[in-house]
Amino acid sequence: MKNPLVVIDGDSLAHRAFHGLPKTIRDKNGRPAGMLVGITNMMITLWEKIEPRAILTCWDTRPNTTYRKKAFPKYQSGREFESDLIEQLDRLPELSKSFGFPSAKSPGYEADDFLAAACKFETEARGLTAVVTSDRDAFQLVNELVCVLRPRRGVTELERIETKDVIEQYSVKPCQVTDFIALKGDPSDGIPGAKGIGPIRGAALLTEYGSLEAILEAGLFKEEADSLLLYKKIAKMQTEAPIPRLPDSRPNWSQITSWAEDNGLKQIVRRLEKIPPS
Repeated sequence: MKNPLVVIDGDSLAHRAFHGLPKTIRDKNGRPAGMLVGITNMMITLWEKIEPRAILTCWDTRPNTTYRKKAFPKYQSGREFESDLIEQLDRLPELSKSFGFPSAKSPGYEADDFLAAACKFETEARGLTAVVTSDRDAFQLVNELVCVLRPRRGVTELERIETKDVIEQYSVKPCQVTDFIALKGDPSDGIPGAKGIGPIRGAALLTEYGSLEAILEAGLFKEEADSLLLYKKIAKMQTEAPIPRLPDSRPNWSQITSWAEDNGLKQIVRRLEKIPPS
């Protein structure tokens, strides 16, 4: 991809960095900092490997009060976060700002929704978009102008997912991903799916009928129809989420260096010192 808009699922990658790096990493004040180090390294790597035209970081708002939770109270229920994780999550927008990158965060929306809104914006301008996330729900965004970059081995090695890869991994097209989630369920979000239907049967039904609506029109899952349509609505990322202006921009290397120095993150400072001046 040449100079795409890079859109980062901040919460998804933050959780990955938190659980993938030693909890012993601390800043100069003794506060947990492994997540901050991991996300900073990822942002630097993204810039060096992809040279995007701009980077947008997207964040959830806690507590989650989106329409999804109101419509389906079991959505994402039972999730509990460690205090060290929450403390670092609260500091990540500050980190993004230090890079000079715009952020998207607003009550009523999740990071997923900002990803979708940014993809719609860039696609309408016929620009390329790379969505950086470890969440497979984002496969629904993939098209000829949008790919997903999934982190491997931490958060700095990336696997590129295009339409053919979605079909290979799920046996459904990107446009069928929300139907697929509704049928098979998603335990991480508390979506139960249709009774007795797993990913293999779900994909087979979509291959035969094309969509959840067509499956229901054929008379299948009569008792579960309303629930399945709700699950599909919950799984769909909302493109109307408010996003900031996205002009071409470059990282503010001196500003992020100052931020790393102020926090005593010496390993980040050393890496930044190796970046040639632009």
